Amino acid sequence: MILEATARVLVEEGEECTTTNRVAKRAGVSIGSLYQYFPNKQALVRALFERHLAQAEAMRPPALRPGSDVPLEERVRLAIRWLLDVHAADPALHQVLTGIAPRVLGSEALRAFERAYHHVLRGVLEPYADELRPKNLELAAFVVAQCMESLIHGAVVHHPTLLDRDELAREMTTLLVGYLRPAVVT
Repeated sequence: MILEATARVLVEEGEECTTTNRVAKRAGVSIGSLYQYFPNKQALVRALFERHLAQAEAMRPPALRPGSDVPLEERVRLAIRWLLDVHAADPALHQVLTGIAPRVLGSEALRAFERAYHHVLRGVLEPYADELRPKNLELAAFVVAQCMESLIHGAVVHHPTLLDRDELAREMTTLLVGYLRPAVVT
C-alpha cells in the first residue's frame, strides 16, 4: 500500500513533489506509521526499486532459467518478451525510476543491478556458447544486454505502445539472433 502510493505520487507529481507526507496521505496511513518502515524518501524509493526488481524476477519465464532446453532463437525471443513485459507493466513508473536511479541508488548499487542483468543474459546465451559467432561470451552478453536495454528504454520513452506488441519483439529477435549466429557462407 505504501509502496504503491509512492509509485503513484512519483509518476503523477514528480520526484520533487514526492515527500513522505504526500505518500503517507496517499496511502491513508499516518506519517508515524510510514516512518516505522521507511525513515525517509530515499528509503521509500529504494524499496520501490527492490519491489520492481523482485516483480521482474518473478515474471522471468522458466525457459530462461538454467537447465532449460530451448533453441537459441526461442530463448532470445523469450528474454526480449520478458523484458518488454516487465517494462510494459508500468511504463510511466519505469521511466521515472530509470531517471532517478543513479541519484537514489548510487553508482555502486546501480552497477550491481547492471551486473545481475548481464549475468541473466549471459545465462541465456551460455548453453549455446560453442555455436555463437562471437567467441567471447562476456562480450556477446554485454552487446545483447546493451542492445536490449537501449531498444526497450527507447520504446518506454518514445513509443510505449510498442512494448506490448509482438512486432518489436520480432524485430529485436531478428537483430540479436543475426548478431549471435555465424554467417552463412554460400
